[in-house]
Amino acid sequence: MYDIFSSMSNLLSQPFIKLAYGFEGTPILAALFLGLVGALAPCQFTGNLGAITIYSNRSLQSKIAWTDVIWFTLGKVVVFTSLGFIVWLLGREFQEYLTLIFPWIRKIIGPVLILLGLFMLGLFKMNWSVTLGKIPERLTSGKSGAFFMGVGFSLGFCPTMFILFFVTLMPIVLSTTFGFVLPSIFAIGTSMPLIAAIFLLWYFDMSGAAMKKKGRKIGAIVQKTAGTFIIVLGFFDTLTYWL
Repeated sequence: MYDIFSSMSNLLSQPFIKLAYGFEGTPILAALFLGLVGALAPCQFTGNLGAITIYSNRSLQSKIAWTDVIWFTLGKVVVFTSLGFIVWLLGREFQEYLTLIFPWIRKIIGPVLILLGLFMLGLFKMNWSVTLGKIPERLTSGKSGAFFMGVGFSLGFCPTMFILFFVTLMPIVLSTTFGFVLPSIFAIGTSMPLIAAIFLLWYFDMSGAAMKKKGRKIGAIVQKTAGTFIIVLGFFDTLTYWL
């Protein structure tokens, strides 16, 4: 399964890899295209497809989810900027330590996608009572939910993503006077497929308000289709990274 993801990633990312290396003299563009390649890396591929499905569905159900996309991207910016700063501060030893942590974090994404898919199908609601009290609504939806989803998906590293960020981008960061902004640009690049998908929905006026005029049943169909797709995506992701 990982080989399938890798083959798809290589096929889709080759043009952007060439662009990234072609803009080595322009660090900001290089960082942006490296981020776009990162979005297509095997470990990020299913996560980004999941995010596209979730926020496209939300756009079709109500209004275009620009606020969610912005907070999702901000979560990515915080993670990659923090990682860049920590590596700059602590050096290579910390970078090697991260290789032990990221594979375990990556394994969480598949089960999370399955839970999100079940939630979208309406099989359970995120308002359970637990020993620590009720899960705050702001952590399961809205700005906070989008932000933490961006954070979680960003931490799903694999060898390809590790090379792109730590081996390829970080030397540019350390050799450029304005290198501190490049991890943020890289993060925005990893969000470009999601931004492009939501832009297309906005451009073709496919928000929930417009869709309701065309038929009320469409929303339920879209919701269940998206939930099913997320579950299948999470299943294959779990299969890939747990076996």
